[in-house]
Amino acid sequence: MTTDEKFMHRCLQLSLLGKGHVSPNPMVGAVIVKDGKIIGEGYHRQYGGPHAEVNAFESVKDKSQIEGSDMYVSLEPYSHFGKTPPCANRIIQEKIKRVIIAVVDPNPQVAGRGIRLLQAAGIEVELNVLEKEAKDLNKEFFVYQTFRRPYIYLKWAQTKDNFIDKKRIPGQAAEPTIISTDFHKILVHKIRAEVSSIMVGTNTAINDNPFLTTRLWAGKNPTRIVIDRSGRIPPGSNIINNEASTFVYTEAVDSEQSSGSTTYIPIIFGEDLLKKIMADLRVRKINSVLVEGGRQLLQSFIDAGLWDEAFVEIAEKEFHEGTPAPVIHGEATVNEKDNDSSIIHLKNIISTN
Repeated sequence: MTTDEKFMHRCLQLSLLGKGHVSPNPMVGAVIVKDGKIIGEGYHRQYGGPHAEVNAFESVKDKSQIEGSDMYVSLEPYSHFGKTPPCANRIIQEKIKRVIIAVVDPNPQVAGRGIRLLQAAGIEVELNVLEKEAKDLNKEFFVYQTFRRPYIYLKWAQTKDNFIDKKRIPGQAAEPTIISTDFHKILVHKIRAEVSSIMVGTNTAINDNPFLTTRLWAGKNPTRIVIDRSGRIPPGSNIINNEASTFVYTEAVDSEQSSGSTTYIPIIFGEDLLKKIMADLRVRKINSVLVEGGRQLLQSFIDAGLWDEAFVEIAEKEFHEGTPAPVIHGEATVNEKDNDSSIIHLKNIISTN
């Protein structure tokens, strides 16, 4: 590992501290180095708050050391006014000698402008140090900017004989079918705390009556999303309580309406429904979606090629009948395993939708 890679690795470590707090902004870390030693470091802590570069400058105890130092940053510094002033201007103001950047910002408002601004001020700029690692860390942000849609995770639990739900009996009480182990339930709630939103379809909302909150892991609740064409979800359902914000996409309203923390969004069902919903979510600054719906919804995403990663838990139990599991293909690895189940992690290596 080179010296530049060593300090950039520290930037990536720092940036992860913002996970779950900065969306839809990217996670960014910054390190200031003078004479081979770190004199300041920071990361983007909260959406709307100071960026990593500013926090790094503020952390330096002896401000006289900043002039002539090197700055490492995991993403190209901003060059435009948003919720905070441009970081590139602050770098120039502080008379940094050299800036080392992991990856160029894909945001069209930035996309090389920050680099050109620094170079015009006489600052030496080095690019693409640990570029792959930096892109992987902010995969949601890159998909959000490049494909103009949220990053899409699929998740379901299935039995070893390939069922995701037991056979439902008419009039049966609304309750979830238990397939996941306690350990893997916790892992799912961890994912929920890290994504912007979580989605289910009408049947899951009615049959399971889920809360879709992060009860088993510390962190914020994701925005809940329900696709409910004709407004079938009963009043008083857990998914439309006030524990978290909920978006309901439906044909049952003519204009956007709100009731408590639930927003009913009119949409015409039919061809490209999922793409239309993803486009609308992007406008609402939702940069990632965890789809936990039933087979029909999950298979719709799969068939459309509209997914990036999938987490499939395979439990050591059998139903013999019920709702078949979705059929999916992707680059697979086993991530987590215990005595009663395993989770297969799949990546869609051809996703461009």
